[in-house]
Amino acid sequence: MYKRQVQLVLATVIAISGIALVTGSLTVGPSVSNAAFGGAPALGITTVAIQVPMLFVGFDVVPQAAEEADMSSRSLALVVLAVVATVGLFYIVSIWAAGGAVAAGALGNSLVPAATAMSAIFGSTVAGKLMTIVGIGALLTSWSAFVIGASRIVFAMADSGLLPESLATVHPEYNTPSRAIVLIGALSMAAPWFGGNFVSSIINAGSLGIVLAWFTVAVSFVALRYNEPEMERPFKLPGGYTFGIAAMVVTLFFIGLYMPGAPSALLWPREWAIVVAWIVLGAVLFALSRRSTTETTMEETRQPVSEQQ
Repeated sequence: MYKRQVQLVLATVIAISGIALVTGSLTVGPSVSNAAFGGAPALGITTVAIQVPMLFVGFDVVPQAAEEADMSSRSLALVVLAVVATVGLFYIVSIWAAGGAVAAGALGNSLVPAATAMSAIFGSTVAGKLMTIVGIGALLTSWSAFVIGASRIVFAMADSGLLPESLATVHPEYNTPSRAIVLIGALSMAAPWFGGNFVSSIINAGSLGIVLAWFTVAVSFVALRYNEPEMERPFKLPGGYTFGIAAMVVTLFFIGLYMPGAPSALLWPREWAIVVAWIVLGAVLFALSRRSTTETTMEETRQPVSEQQ
């Protein structure tokens, strides 16, 4: 209950700060014509675009934590759509407001662009410092959601045999994946100590993995619509084929942004080494899971029928 109240307060403060940034940029801030499209627009847009998928990681916690929520499948689907649309709009208007209030050079050299924009808009360093504090609060809410979502994924993988079974332990009182939460929390606290370049590489390589996951979801969505048209669906998206194919095209475009030859390609060898390491680790875990499942099935087959009953 306490955590929910803290999240609500922080989310409210972030929303108010975002509104102040946008309205200030429109009314009292300096006008920078076409700031978002100056310099090399294609390179700038694609370089930022490859990190965008990671920005949504904290907000996909809704379906991942659905098992603990008292919510119908239809309501859950509508909430997910509303969350993604709202977050996307918030990012767009915030970046536009900052880019329209401060010259590209000053914004690019700033370690905290949103704070620099607030200082320029209101002519006060206090406004910038307040925005910095708000940014820290935004990080806390995102990290909290990330820990919740990632721990549920680890729990699901452990429960299906892809990770050690001990990570599927559920807390007897709170009914949460306690060991998975501890693991993800420890990794999250350790990551910043490896430096900004390491974290940036993890974000870029991880974003490719996220986009690949989105692509497989879109393919599965279209395949199910085609192969199982009569399947019971608590929520059926209107124009399913159109949206599904459009999602496949968009995600394929994003995948291309990470490939060698693209202006925003992943760095060689550091970021590609991370991708390869994740693929190898996934293949090993999958092979071990298949082996464990096969051995369990063979043991059950050898048992007499009376013992199986």
